[in-house]
Amino acid sequence: MNKLLIIMGIAASLAMTGCAVDGYVETQPADVYYTRPVAPGPGYVWIDGDWVYSGGRYTYRNGYWGRPRGGRVWVGGTWNRTPRGYHWNRGHWR
Repeated sequence: MNKLLIIMGIAASLAMTGCAVDGYVETQPADVYYTRPVAPGPGYVWIDGDWVYSGGRYTYRNGYWGRPRGGRVWVGGTWNRTPRGYHWNRGHWR
């Protein structure tokens, strides 16, 4: 029984190390403006920039051109205000 608990504990800790850490900040970061580069070719879609949480704050990662995923559309990320502060909901394919 103890072996099983140890194995389960190790598996759980390994699974959690791969999880993205999302955080909350007191104020929403200011909007970022930059010039979108020209598409590298026909058929590309623009993937909006994204906010990444690290070290207790969010930093912005510029958007990029990517290939669409069969029959899916890109939904840009949004800020959500909660009692804990502002939280970034990442963009995703839907």
